Amino acid sequence: MSDSHQHGDVRALPESRLWFAFGLTGTFMVVEIIGGMVTGSLALISDAMHMLTDAMALLLALVAIRAGRKAADLLRTYGYARFEILAAAVNALVLLGVAFYILYEAYRRLSAPAEIQSLGMMAVAAVGLVINLLSMRLLSGGKDESLNVKGAYLEVWADMLGSVGVLAGAALIWLTGWRWIDSAVAVGIGFMVFPRTWTLLRECINILLEGVPSGMSLQAVRETISGTAGVAAIHDVHLWAVTQSKPMLTGHVVLLPGADGEQVRRDIEDRLQAGFDLHHTTLQMEREDRSPSEHIH
Repeated sequence: MSDSHQHGDVRALPESRLWFAFGLTGTFMVVEIIGGMVTGSLALISDAMHMLTDAMALLLALVAIRAGRKAADLLRTYGYARFEILAAAVNALVLLGVAFYILYEAYRRLSAPAEIQSLGMMAVAAVGLVINLLSMRLLSGGKDESLNVKGAYLEVWADMLGSVGVLAGAALIWLTGWRWIDSAVAVGIGFMVFPRTWTLLRECINILLEGVPSGMSLQAVRETISGTAGVAAIHDVHLWAVTQSKPMLTGHVVLLPGADGEQVRRDIEDRLQAGFDLHHTTLQMEREDRSPSEHIH
């Protein structure tokens, strides 16, 4: 087995900045929902849904940090890193439900546009844009050091575009009186959220079902192992992930006569690390004659 036994992301991250960004985003999400109800703007409520994706991305980054620090125990030998995946799956299901509601409400409003307080809508959207820019500033220092922080940064960046859309829509409603623009903006934001949410849910389900990690090929991994000097055959090869950034592999390797099991194991691990960035492997070495197995972990 490879030397690394870390199951969580324990790299130093700007946790205080994450908490601050989470507080800003979560608080303004509530403000946007209230603002949408007061002004009658579906676009603001849709953008609040988008802000919910930002808040959850930030929360998941924080969960990943805490889970990575919590040691494994006798009941949870991989630690608590999968809390991140469970939370992300629940988040995705909630967001899909809200997205369908937004689309239904927008369709209903097209036939009977609601009264929109465009100036109030514009004011709330402008504050939302400032919050997004501030959150992006807070996260920019850590986005290149952590996949979790980078994901949260990209979520906030996408929501910044949504805030710009709401702001532009409010200005057009104020200038033209075309209330249908509010529903159009809401649908646009909904379609921004829907594909990313579906992708998130699909990735979560794949990880929970211990499927092959996204972007990796089990066939290519098998060929790499089989092509290593001293390998006669392989079987029972499994490739899965504890979390998105923690792929793992187990397998049985049948050795050619005279092959050094320890050297073959090291060669396989070197090739897997170089070719697939796969650092956590457990290999059972066997002889062709099926005599009592040689176990190397």
